[in-house]
Order: sequence, then C-alpha cells, then structure tokens
Amino acid sequence: MNAREIIIRPIITEHSYDMMEKNTFTFEVAKNANKIEIAKAVEEIFDVTVVKVNTLTVKPKKKRVRVQQGYTRTWKKAMVTLKDGDTIELFAS
Repeated sequence: MNAREIIIRPIITEHSYDMMEKNTFTFEVAKNANKIEIAKAVEEIFDVTVVKVNTLTVKPKKKRVRVQQGYTRTWKKAMVTLKDGDTIELFAS
C-alpha cells in the first residue's frame, strides 16, 4: 500500500489542536492499515520520527433525513506521537 493511500487526511478539531502541544497529531487512515504501516507512512510523507501510534475505529452514528434513517460511515483514526523537536509543517501555526 502506498503511503498516500494509508494517510487519508488530517483531523482538525479543538481536541487535536490541544494534542499538538504534546506533539501528537491526528489523521484519518485506511481501515485496513496497522500501526506499523501508519508509522512508516507518516515518517515517509512528513520526514519525521514517530515514537508511538494509537488507533481507534470510529463507530457509525444514527442519522435521519426526513423519514429515511441511515448511519454515518465507519472510519479509522490514528493519533501519532512524534519525537521531541519534530513537528509537521502542515499544522504549524
């Protein structure tokens, strides 16, 4: 799998901005990617050193549009902790 296929997009929320102070960055990743693949993909794309990767699967939520009911999609989130001194320029403010 290509590194660009593993890392889909960064997650930009208030909580993810707070985590950036602790050098932890959040990404949406491919559902079938494991922690080792995620770490290698982040290192390859952003040229940083990954210390730790935490992953979780975001469960679908029930949504309703008028009469019809459905669910949001299931996706996988990865919180990547970088070595002290490393940062990702995409998030630099």
